[in-house]
Amino acid sequence: MSYQIGMDAINLRPTPRLAHTEYCSNNPLIRAVTGKAADWGAEFYEAWDMDFIWSTNDGPVSWAERGRTTDMGHAEFVEGGADYRLPKPCPFKSAEEVWAFDAVKEYGLPDFDELVKYYEDHYQKTQRDFPNQVFPGGYYKTIVSGAIEAFGWDMLLEAAADRRRFEPVLDSIYRLSMHHFRAWAKTSAPVFICHDDFVWSEGPFMHPDFYRRAIIPRYRELWKPLREAGKRLLFCSDADFSIFVDDIAEAGAHGFIFEPMLPLEPVVEKYGKTHVIVSSKVDARTLTFGTKDEIRAEVDATLKLAMGCSGFICAVGNHIPSNVPVESAQLYLDYLRAHWRR
Repeated sequence: MSYQIGMDAINLRPTPRLAHTEYCSNNPLIRAVTGKAADWGAEFYEAWDMDFIWSTNDGPVSWAERGRTTDMGHAEFVEGGADYRLPKPCPFKSAEEVWAFDAVKEYGLPDFDELVKYYEDHYQKTQRDFPNQVFPGGYYKTIVSGAIEAFGWDMLLEAAADRRRFEPVLDSIYRLSMHHFRAWAKTSAPVFICHDDFVWSEGPFMHPDFYRRAIIPRYRELWKPLREAGKRLLFCSDADFSIFVDDIAEAGAHGFIFEPMLPLEPVVEKYGKTHVIVSSKVDARTLTFGTKDEIRAEVDATLKLAMGCSGFICAVGNHIPSNVPVESAQLYLDYLRAHWRR
């Protein structure tokens, strides 16, 4: 593990090996590595040679405490299904109610100076707690993820059918996010993750023209204060946003965080020398159901692409959940470690 390797990769500087991160909720693996069931702190990150930690923070008070949100429930990722949760009814009963929604009025804007202090204190504490990894600032419910949080998928899709009436709703979420992005820009955090799950596994769920008119230009504006403050800006989304990679780069992202649904080869070919890439060809489904040779083959395919990149951070892009066998996860890391030196 190395803070320096993480920062060098993010700034496209040479590193002695590939940088590394993971998104892991696999408690059996964490216990096997650290010997602890809880309070393992940075031990797992250090034992697994992680240089960067994925993190976002949307402020001190959740939306659910301030206004209407939709709880769609949660699938089982954690051991024993501890995170499993049934959905609750959506508080929005019609598209008309969604079109009348204003996020700023619904949730309010925290005092700006207090928000800056909250984010700065959070960054300072977490970076102290994880001194050997880069701990970024970040925001989760940027625009589309904010709409998912508020309305849930069913009502979001119904309202999005009328793009003219839906765009002002997204604009209100953008205005709320801008307040938080400006506050993050005032902090000393050198790296920032902008998260927004704005597509599906099949790609965009709205017309691409709408994304390019109503969403991506707003990303550009959100990122301006962060870029002006000298932050490195990493954009993160689940699923396949390959159709928008060029748009995201043009809007000002310094890098991309994505999962295997988005093909790695074209991103490396076009942006491997100019942008940070946080991903791999290693798929959680292969770790769960594949053979040892299949796991090694995905690592090999990743290394072949990653070694020519200026800033590459290797990760199992779609998460290491609790059903991945410990032996398979450790095989993946051991094989990666054996071959990741430049």
